[in-house]
Parts: sequence; C-alpha cells; structure tokens
Amino acid sequence: MKREFDVIIERDSEGYYVASVPTLRGCHTQAKSLDELTERTREAIQLCLEVQGEDAEVLDFVGVQKVVLASRQSFQGFRVRR
Repeated sequence: MKREFDVIIERDSEGYYVASVPTLRGCHTQAKSLDELTERTREAIQLCLEVQGEDAEVLDFVGVQKVVLASRQSFQGFRVRR
C-alpha cells in the first residue's frame, strides 16, 4: 500500500537540512544535502511506522504558521502573521 506524507524542511545555523513529518509524532531527521535528507526521511518514516504500528493514527497536516514573539524583556503577548 502506497502512503504519502507531508515533510517540512528547514536549514539550521550549521547548514544541515532538518526534516520533520508533522503527521507522525517524533519523526525527524537531518542531513548535509537534500538528496541525503530525502533518503533519511524515508528511513525515518519507515522506522516511525514500525514503532507506532502501520495502523498508527496519522494526523491531518493543516499547514505552517509563523508566530512572532516580542523580546523576552518586553513580552506582552504575541501576534500571528499569516
């Protein structure tokens, strides 16, 4: 059975690409190149499914939202930028 997963990819301060699969709790990996990241992401998904079970409840991915916080010293709340 073929399954599809949404993956969020970010780059950290050291240049590593970091992949997160929001629909599988705790499913993350990293790599120096996007090709390597793709391979590692597939492996991470397979491992998460093994641990959580093939029939694990998969969450619906809704989207990504950026939240901006004021500096810690003057924190008075937050605003959501859409």
